[in-house]
Amino acid sequence: MTNFLVTGGAGFIGSAVCRHLCANSANHVTNVDKLTYAGNLASLRPIENHTNHRFEKADICDGARILDVLRNDRIDIIMHLAAESHVDRSIDGPGAFIETNVVGTFRLLEAALAYWRELPEPAKYRFRFHHVSTDEVFGDLPFDNGYFTEETPYAPSSPYSASKAASDHLVRAWHETYGLPVVLSNCSNNYGPFHFPEKLIPLVILNALDGRQLPVYGTGNNVRDWLFVEDHARALELVAVRGTPGQGYNIGGSSERTNLAVVEAICDTLDRRRPLANGRRYRDQITFVTDRPGHDRRYAINASKIGRELGWTPSVTFEEGLSRTVDWYLDNEWWWGPIRRERYTGNRLGTVRQGAA
Repeated sequence: MTNFLVTGGAGFIGSAVCRHLCANSANHVTNVDKLTYAGNLASLRPIENHTNHRFEKADICDGARILDVLRNDRIDIIMHLAAESHVDRSIDGPGAFIETNVVGTFRLLEAALAYWRELPEPAKYRFRFHHVSTDEVFGDLPFDNGYFTEETPYAPSSPYSASKAASDHLVRAWHETYGLPVVLSNCSNNYGPFHFPEKLIPLVILNALDGRQLPVYGTGNNVRDWLFVEDHARALELVAVRGTPGQGYNIGGSSERTNLAVVEAICDTLDRRRPLANGRRYRDQITFVTDRPGHDRRYAINASKIGRELGWTPSVTFEEGLSRTVDWYLDNEWWWGPIRRERYTGNRLGTVRQGAA
């Protein structure tokens, strides 16, 4: 039995990791989440009756509480996914990003170090702290060449990416200074089922179905590399269990698309799945709006290291993943309907949010 602590496990990627880990009866998952606006226990419904999953509502900034959880559940591996992650929200209110992403990671590291130091030797050797981050810490790339590697210098351009860069540096410092066995991963944009509807793909799907305009920043030429969330969950387990302490691993989907191409692909898929009664096309709802401040041009990941060292490659193409995602949203209003009615109407800032994983 391997005992995992997953922080942010009621979020989009975190819940996918919990569902993935719990499919193996040899794993036990303690799921810690503060349940902010994007945390949703409904995302854990597929595993709510699993005996190898336990949820605890807690804040990673409460170091004493986290230390108690580590001790009581005899945690072997921490997978740290709890984070504020939306670029536009970070522009409007950066304070929450500093508190959760920087201070929260610091408190979690302190608790992890205290726990690790008191472990007996076999358990101490087995322990890992896996910090899950984003490709946005690297800044952006030219439209026509280049890829992020694990050696790319950090150059964050938004309060969100700056806060994640700071947390990455803290994790590495705790390894170099105190010897805490850490591994890190930086991923490209995720998409798939249970994605909170403020993010590009679910927002476009749901606003299109509502007959709303689909505003696209600038000319829509900003490029992102898209990674299906279930592929990411599989990669994260490999990094956590088999990654080399002190090392970082880039995780990408090898599926670069412009934002406009993604929106158009969603529209075309909806034309086939749920045609408009008036014979119009969903693309007719696309409109272009003023670009947002500091909008990164292009993200693209070289994921050869994780493939070479851990044997991971993405298994889901963008076309397959998008088709599965659109179908999931069409079939699962029970999940997204209450969110749209009670927490996020799809109208914040009057535009489609793009670019955050």
